[in-house]
Amino acid sequence: MINLVEKNKEYILDVVAQGYEGEGIAKIDNTFPVFVEGALVGEKVKVKIVKSKKSFAYGKLIEIVEESKERCTSECGIYKKCGGCKLQHSTYKEQLKFKHERVKDCISKIGKLDESLVKFPLGMEQPWRYRNKVQLPIGLVNGELKIGFFAPRSHEIIDMESCLIQDEIADKVVELTRSWIIKNNIKPYNIDGQYDESGILRHIMIRRGFTTNEVMVVIVTNGRDLPHKEEFIHLMVNNIHGIKSIIQNINSKPTNVILGLESKTLWGSDTICDYIGQFKYNISPLSFFQVNPIQTEVLYGKTLEYADLSGNETVFDAYCGTGSITLFLSQKAKEVYGVEIIPQAIENANINAKENNVKKTIIFEGTFNYKDDDGSTYQLSEHNKLVIEYTNNGLTDSKYNSYMNETFGSYCMINDVDCTSNHVKLKTTSLGYDTVIDRNNNKITITYNKYMGLGYSASESYKNSIISGYEKEGFTCK
Repeated sequence: MINLVEKNKEYILDVVAQGYEGEGIAKIDNTFPVFVEGALVGEKVKVKIVKSKKSFAYGKLIEIVEESKERCTSECGIYKKCGGCKLQHSTYKEQLKFKHERVKDCISKIGKLDESLVKFPLGMEQPWRYRNKVQLPIGLVNGELKIGFFAPRSHEIIDMESCLIQDEIADKVVELTRSWIIKNNIKPYNIDGQYDESGILRHIMIRRGFTTNEVMVVIVTNGRDLPHKEEFIHLMVNNIHGIKSIIQNINSKPTNVILGLESKTLWGSDTICDYIGQFKYNISPLSFFQVNPIQTEVLYGKTLEYADLSGNETVFDAYCGTGSITLFLSQKAKEVYGVEIIPQAIENANINAKENNVKKTIIFEGTFNYKDDDGSTYQLSEHNKLVIEYTNNGLTDSKYNSYMNETFGSYCMINDVDCTSNHVKLKTTSLGYDTVIDRNNNKITITYNKYMGLGYSASESYKNSIISGYEKEGFTCK
């Protein structure tokens, strides 16, 4: 073990790996890891130690001595401030490679499987302007209006005029909203990073259907009062092409949750619609809908491919939400049962099925204890296939074990976020399911599991725990 690395001391180091959040990992004396934000694999960098622990340290990038050929200049003016994109200083090809390596590392170290199982990510042809939804906080910083994104791990709003991964229409809505607020001196809820109960405006949310070009604008307020709303409506209706819905969402709770439960339609329709493949979906302010519709269609197509349905199977779509994957599966399955615990999502899913004239789906609340009209419980058989689409908090060990006690012919998993190392071990070594389809920031990887690291949150506690977490799993960090 080498001596403790001194704070404020400078080193010239080689970057040998990328960490969980894309930070470079260099090593002192080939053993002591130093995490360096902004550094890329293959670079030689001058680093100043800003924080030192017993078994690792954090360094600030002072100078790039030898630059990677995969380094590029971000076209975004606020890239280094807002924290929304971690790797815009890297080419897109290298970003995909980074994701590939993360999955392989997890599969080999935690799942104890052959890393060759992990296929290379299916990237986008044009990885810009792909998001169909954006939610932006509104606030005052030192008396100046800011509409943009929160800086990493803070309530500081980084002002935004244009975001290169959002749809262009969002930039125009932000511009109009900004002028409306300034003209009428409407007070935001966020003042210098603190909540002010006398403030009115909290967020602006914009959604657009990429196929239909229908636009929804949602203004989130701290109460029912919305001064000068007729002027706001006039601005949007006369300047936003495709505007179909203008909604006020009311959220009076002192919380980080963006949307409240109550929405009022100020103008137009309660919803907009869009398509994924041949299927049409109605989208409300509170609806979950994939933010990258281009890659979502690729993902759903791969779901069908990997499910390998012959037309004789009964498919169970767990955590089905509004039924988007359920409808896709109905194209090749005998019948599809969507399972969901949120009543509003079930209602939306059944409406979507009806509007798309899909008659072989049944979506119900609960788990797998489905009962027919005559009260008989549906019996599972070896011809059934289970599809699980879940988020980090949705699939607990007890739920997963419960599913595995049922008899399914095969399993197909779609994982939206990182999961714990125990989940990886359980799911990659014990269950024998067909395939996991990974969706990371809507750029897709086809693999056995999306688990990318240790399962810690993107926070200081995660960074402080990264080495000890690896040691607990029985292997050395590298």
